[in-house]
Amino acid sequence: MSFFISDAFAAAPAEAQDPLMSFLPLILIFVVFYFLLIRPQTKRAKEHKKMVSELTKGDEIVTNGGLLGRITQVGENFVQVRVADNVEVKIQKQAVANLMPKGTSKEL
Repeated sequence: MSFFISDAFAAAPAEAQDPLMSFLPLILIFVVFYFLLIRPQTKRAKEHKKMVSELTKGDEIVTNGGLLGRITQVGENFVQVRVADNVEVKIQKQAVANLMPKGTSKEL
């Protein structure tokens, strides 16, 4: 019968592992995530917050929706943007994606 069923042998006693070695892969993954994901995202958020706080009248901007215009009025939470002749929209400051160089939009 030993041809169909193999004999069961007792396993060798497990060696005690260092607790630091068992957490080392987890620590390495966290370090990689920090340097590749978390740190660049916080840097980008800090730069965007600085750019939004420095918006002034006359700046040319692009919104998150892709709208290009010139700021005509700056409030605490909102900015008024002229997008065409006699067309002005009011948007949240946080919706400003980029600050464009002066003269980008000649029509405004």
